[in-house]
Amino acid sequence: MNKYELAVVLSAKLEDEERAAALEKIQGYIARYGGTVTNVDDWGKKRLAYEIQKMKEGFYYFIQFEAEPTCPGEVESHVRIMEPVIRYLCVKQNA
Repeated sequence: MNKYELAVVLSAKLEDEERAAALEKIQGYIARYGGTVTNVDDWGKKRLAYEIQKMKEGFYYFIQFEAEPTCPGEVESHVRIMEPVIRYLCVKQNA
């Protein structure tokens, strides 16, 4: 099992319930492909470095999880097409 971190920026236009549902959906994808979420770090609403889709702010989340090497690719393929996600990045953490 390798350790990974998934950084996700969600649209600032979302309500609290919609944000929670999107986060649960992402965690569900991780669990579906054999990963276990170890930590979810909520940074809240932050200003974006540059405008994306005419938005200047977004909600930042960092999800740490452990999984087999095939899991991040599968999770990324689903996160890529999620409507509320404006940016994401999955990286492997060094041991």
